Amino acid sequence: MSGLQKSPWVIHYDASSCNGCDIEVLACLTPGFDVERLGIVNTGNPKHADIFLVTGSVNAQNRSVVRNIYDQMPEPKVVVALGICACSGGIFRECYNVSGGVDAVIPVDVYVPGCAVRPEAIIDGVVRALGILEARRAAMAASATATGVMLVQRATAADLPELLAIQKIAYQSEAEIYGDTSLPALRQSLAEITEDFDRMVFLKGVVNGKIVASIRGYQDDQGAAHFLRLSVLPYFRGRGLGIRLTAAIEQEFSKASRYEIFTGHRSATNIHIYEKMGYKRFKNEPFNANVEWVYMEKKSS
Repeated sequence: MSGLQKSPWVIHYDASSCNGCDIEVLACLTPGFDVERLGIVNTGNPKHADIFLVTGSVNAQNRSVVRNIYDQMPEPKVVVALGICACSGGIFRECYNVSGGVDAVIPVDVYVPGCAVRPEAIIDGVVRALGILEARRAAMAASATATGVMLVQRATAADLPELLAIQKIAYQSEAEIYGDTSLPALRQSLAEITEDFDRMVFLKGVVNGKIVASIRGYQDDQGAAHFLRLSVLPYFRGRGLGIRLTAAIEQEFSKASRYEIFTGHRSATNIHIYEKMGYKRFKNEPFNANVEWVYMEKKSS
């Protein structure tokens, strides 16, 4: 962990700037300022990055790119908006195709205004980001020892935006398994999850006051309980949280005749967990050319 503290990796994306801020980012990497002497490394792979530097305003074409880079970054991560366009949309804010600053798409932790933003300000912004990053790492380290006392609670309507964000982060690994980002869990909107909330039971797993996992379920007219969208943040996987949440929602539907859950045919870890809990496969159903759903069931005790 100390090595990460001394050598943060940053990824830079130009959303739609005039390149003025991008040139200043480049200046930080050249011998004049040489941020690498401070241990800061520029990477092109979001999965290796700690800090996300974004220049330019966000528009209809790059919204999905910004979101995709952010989703692929491991936790903890920090976002820095560089330049007035990234901070607020700048003079382009009212343009028909401009959504605004970076915070219109992803949460921003540090704002560094300027036109163009100076290298000294960029370095100062990264230093501020480091403080936030270390605080989050400390919180996650504390949470790691607290997973044994995860609280399982009924979710509320106010939790839905956070539950949707957790779901989309959790299912990124499924998209990578199949090379397919059209999975329903990744495509669901806030309006759609709100519709689910009106007809389903939502449970959340809370560690140190933070939601880290969720699951939802409903009972059909034949008395079967259907569970779906089990989501656990990547950092908290491998600690039995998914099993505990599934067991908890089974208790919510203790009068059901049977329990049913499904996952993708290549999701070996999910299938193993469900089999460990007593679920057995009973049918396969194609979703598209890449994914086949495996349906599993267990009789209610």
